[in-house]
Amino acid sequence: MKSCLNPMQSICILFLFISISSFAVNDSIVKPQVRNSPIVIANLKTAENNYVKCTYGQPLKKGRIIFGELVPYGKLWRTGANEATEITFTTNIQIGENALPAGTYTLFSIPDKEKWTIILNSELGQWGDFTYNASNNVLTYEASISKNTDIYEGFTIQFEDKNGGFNMYLLWDDIKVNVPIQIIGEIKQSKKKKKKRWL
Repeated sequence: MKSCLNPMQSICILFLFISISSFAVNDSIVKPQVRNSPIVIANLKTAENNYVKCTYGQPLKKGRIIFGELVPYGKLWRTGANEATEITFTTNIQIGENALPAGTYTLFSIPDKEKWTIILNSELGQWGDFTYNASNNVLTYEASISKNTDIYEGFTIQFEDKNGGFNMYLLWDDIKVNVPIQIIGEIKQSKKKKKKRWL
């Protein structure tokens, strides 16, 4: 039985079949995960070639009252969204009176009206603050807060280079929290008196 299609029609049908097949393959492509709170990286390389990097989920204001409602006062906060925020220092640092070796730590906080308690914790890979264990805290610091002139729609962490270290700013809504971080050399260990041994 002879085909009713001429050569040109056959080519058009073949092209249409190939096009449909291509679209079917494209539909099977795995697309990136869409998050309501995107992952953000804040980093800084200082004039002395020291490096700090902070990875966090960025929640958005979306017309809500943030501090005192969405983020309650006096309660532990993951300091971001989704996975707990993590911060890496490539050099030994000091925050307040507390010295800390270079490394990666989880960043938590306890917001309040007058001040924030900043917490660095040694357990990595946490989801939010659900498995937070205070016995793994390696540093706590009471940070001062002030009002921003601008409103930050998304929670934002920024670093600012300064002589001998850097400032870390936590910014959301009209609140600004300043954590001054000093870069230090070798961490001094407290010396224990050795008992004399008589032979």
